[in-house]
Amino acid sequence: MSDSINPKFAPRGGKEAVETGTAFQPRFDADGLIPAIVTDASTGDVLMFAWMNEDALAHTIQNRAAYFWSRSRRALWRKGEESGNTLSVIEMLIDCDQDVVWLRVNVDGDGLACHTRQRSCFYRSVPLGTAPTTALQLTLPDGKTKTR
Repeated sequence: MSDSINPKFAPRGGKEAVETGTAFQPRFDADGLIPAIVTDASTGDVLMFAWMNEDALAHTIQNRAAYFWSRSRRALWRKGEESGNTLSVIEMLIDCDQDVVWLRVNVDGDGLACHTRQRSCFYRSVPLGTAPTTALQLTLPDGKTKTR
């Protein structure tokens, strides 16, 4: 997954160095992954959540295009390489303890970030205010709870 002989990022420092310093020291989990939140650079809308390994993070920084690690395919992929809806990275931020990445992007192509042909992967809402049951129905963007 990553090149331990030639690491791409600085080794983790102490708490103060990580939380207030300027060295980029991303913390990858036990599987070598870091979560990435993706939002639209102009609207702030959340578009998707994905995982990055060291190579995906390095490719994204170098190319200003969003790359991720597919846990199901166990492969590096460039978002939109098949659909044409690639993500141009405008800004990358890292949280205070450097274990979550935030990408602010422009969506190229048709402007659809989700593989379901929706603008965002977060297009269904969960109703709040009642006890959840096995019959709980998600609400679609048009206010309906059924697709047909």
